[in-house]
Amino acid sequence: FSAAERLSPRSSIDIPTLSTMLSCSRGLLVARQAAGSAQMGGMRHMASITRQETDDLKARLQPWRGTNQTPLRIKSHGLQILQNPLYNKGTNFDYGERDRLGLRGLLPPRVLDFETQKELVMRNLRALPSDMEKYVYIENLHDYNETVYHAILCEHTEELAPIVYTPTVGEACKQFGYRFNRARGLYLSARDKGHMHAAVGNWPHIDVHVMVVTDGSRILGLGDLGAYGMGIPIGKLSLYCAAGGIAPHRVLPVMLDVGTDNKTLLEDKYYIGLQQPRLRGPEYFEVLDEFMDAIRCRYPNAFVQFEDFSSDVAYKILNYYRDDECEKRSPVCVFNDDIQGTGAVTLAGIMSGLVNMGKSVHDLPDQRVLVAGAGSAGVGVASMIAQGMMMQGLSEEEALSRFCLVDADGLLATDDSRHYTMEQKKWVREDMKSGMSLVEVCKEFKPTVLMGLSSCAGLFTEELVREMAKHNERPFIFPLSNPTKNAECTAEQAYEWTDGKAIFASGSPFEPVTLKDGRVMHTSQCNNMFIFPGIGLAASAAKCTKISDSMLFAASVAVANSLTDKDRAEGRVYPQVSQIREVSIEVAEGVAKKAIEENLSKVWTKRDIPDLRELIVRKMYSPFYVPLVERGARRVMA
Repeated sequence: FSAAERLSPRSSIDIPTLSTMLSCSRGLLVARQAAGSAQMGGMRHMASITRQETDDLKARLQPWRGTNQTPLRIKSHGLQILQNPLYNKGTNFDYGERDRLGLRGLLPPRVLDFETQKELVMRNLRALPSDMEKYVYIENLHDYNETVYHAILCEHTEELAPIVYTPTVGEACKQFGYRFNRARGLYLSARDKGHMHAAVGNWPHIDVHVMVVTDGSRILGLGDLGAYGMGIPIGKLSLYCAAGGIAPHRVLPVMLDVGTDNKTLLEDKYYIGLQQPRLRGPEYFEVLDEFMDAIRCRYPNAFVQFEDFSSDVAYKILNYYRDDECEKRSPVCVFNDDIQGTGAVTLAGIMSGLVNMGKSVHDLPDQRVLVAGAGSAGVGVASMIAQGMMMQGLSEEEALSRFCLVDADGLLATDDSRHYTMEQKKWVREDMKSGMSLVEVCKEFKPTVLMGLSSCAGLFTEELVREMAKHNERPFIFPLSNPTKNAECTAEQAYEWTDGKAIFASGSPFEPVTLKDGRVMHTSQCNNMFIFPGIGLAASAAKCTKISDSMLFAASVAVANSLTDKDRAEGRVYPQVSQIREVSIEVAEGVAKKAIEENLSKVWTKRDIPDLRELIVRKMYSPFYVPLVERGARRVMA
């Protein structure tokens, strides 16, 4: 912008005069003005003016508001820019950008600064009466201005995370098809078999770092939602961007639609997915494998998170692409948040709780764990905690003896005619009676930790919780099922039934609880958000080829060590969500360091370890506007 463009409307100084050079020497502004007409001939100088007049003139000029930002060159022009949420600034486009990008006349005349835009969004959001209405509003913002969307999510994470993800996203998924109005991500289906490479090639961004893929078969605790499950990858990747610092153009949500067994959806004329029974067996895996091969081809360094796959395939998929497939083809860095993420964050909560008790994280092997729920999440959590025990010196047999898993039919034990999955078999007890209820197991096994991953509301009865309190000075009560309505017990019940002694964490958020003695206990949410953004950030920055068990353990330790003394005094076992970006950096640093030590990073070596934190932070995305320049625009020389 020229100085003339910065003049206030009231200025009496003419434009030709100000288009000449302005110089300032010893507080006096001297302007050299070109002659206004041929008759004048030659030059004349303006008289010296007072300091006050100088200051007034400077104020009217509104000095150049430059930036050290490198301009972003884009191919879009005019209305195309306003329709692209990655580029759109809405009313923040100043008149220089409006002119060079073809936007003059397409926006209201008032230019609003970034802070004012964010303030307006939060004002409108907080005025809405329900969480579902807030979700719809903020996702509409997501569709037209990603910079403001991620900025408010970064600044108000504690307030907005329950809106864009659990628990609100569960209800949003049920309504996904009815409010669908703009495609976001890839929708691949069984009908694309044979064309997966072409379909993946249609995604316009060439540098995808993190993708979340689901087949919709087990959405939270809601079961098979088919194509409506796309709300989960979208919400998850919002947190990868805000909490993990992954740039929005480098994430990709994917729905892999192989049908649905949900009778309601099969008969719904408005359903947007394949209305056919869900593929099973070889047909299912052929579709999945072709998709993974297309990803391996186009995005070889991508971090692929499997999300909400049903228990019968979740472990098979993870183990195949994490371990078996690596021996045959170039590896794809894969991660299952339901299995590995939930396990790592739960382990972090237990280790943090031990510190709150005055013990050490190294006391983990002394714990006895009762898990309500033996699906992929329950088995995954148990496996992660057992791995932690083995890393602290126990043998696998000793670690497994510290666990009891109970499903809808009771305790998993050998004297049973039930058919167990391959993943469940190693958790079967040989020294206890099969089919025992939770209360019966609690009385005999005397666990120190009670965890719920059953999606069965109210499963933790008063009798069960009081039994836990009988033989534990500080019992761990972790009802981890989502959404809130599926929680095995509430925070208030856990504290009431243990007389305030419980170390409590839940899958969905609960309000603080005031005890009878007046103490206020701030509940902790055992939220995978403390784990997966940091792991994704490490995988993206270090270009990891695999997420190993020791890397997951490093993530757990990082989360457990991230609490302040004030957090622990308030009864928390997890850090405050408002500190999530700092926690993600700690997690990423621990995970990346372990990846380097295990030779699982494509770009970093042990020489980079001392500078690891700085290297990670420099690669993080922060949401703010950058100058836009049309690519290929003719450069005009002054």
